[in-house]
Amino acid sequence: MLARRIIPCLDVRNGRVVKGKQFKDIIDVDAPEVLGKFYSDQGADELVFYDITASSDERKTSLEFVKKVADVINIPFSVGGGVSKIEDFTDILRKGADKVSVNSSAVKNPELIKQASEKFGAQCVVLSIDAKKNDKESWSVYVKGGRENSGLDAVEWAVRGVELGAGEIVVNSIDEDGMKRGYDIELLQAITSRVRVPVIASGGAGEMVHFRDAVLQADVDGILAASVFHFGEISIQDLKAYLKSEGIEIR
Repeated sequence: MLARRIIPCLDVRNGRVVKGKQFKDIIDVDAPEVLGKFYSDQGADELVFYDITASSDERKTSLEFVKKVADVINIPFSVGGGVSKIEDFTDILRKGADKVSVNSSAVKNPELIKQASEKFGAQCVVLSIDAKKNDKESWSVYVKGGRENSGLDAVEWAVRGVELGAGEIVVNSIDEDGMKRGYDIELLQAITSRVRVPVIASGGAGEMVHFRDAVLQADVDGILAASVFHFGEISIQDLKAYLKSEGIEIR
């Protein structure tokens, strides 16, 4: 079994880390560099930062916080939000990020994935998918911070993204986001069974068993969470010890 990654997710708005439920009821948490260093010191394997209003505000990712984070941590991190052209990849990577995540802009212009993968390598290109269950017993891709249904099928979009050159897929369940009922295992299984790149589970962690289930039932490569880490409900060290006790190899 490959070693799995524990990945805190930090949503950034106006230079601060915030958290909500199902993309609503947003509350302030802390500064990105402060939380980033805390998680790095606690043993997180990677970090993910999303500038959550960049796409809806039709602006670029705020680069100021990217450099601040890069200056204080020593683990890989990815940045997304408002990435719409190759130059945005260049700017974010130059500020110290290891990967760049695309979501809304890739739906609008799928060739962006291919261009970025060819220029920077697939390992730098993360396709983030915000998915919500529809009435056809499948999942639709939402864009602009979960505000707009793109009409795309989430599983087929994941397959297409990998074909275009994405080296990793982050699958976020809008239905479970911040609800702490567990990850959408069915959605994750549908995607991990179809792609051969790392898949990261996002949206729904409430207790340690949820992390275990995502690995053992859906075979994800990384488990991403926000609320349970931000508010001290689960420590990364305790979580890693628990997963090891369940026979899951952790970095």
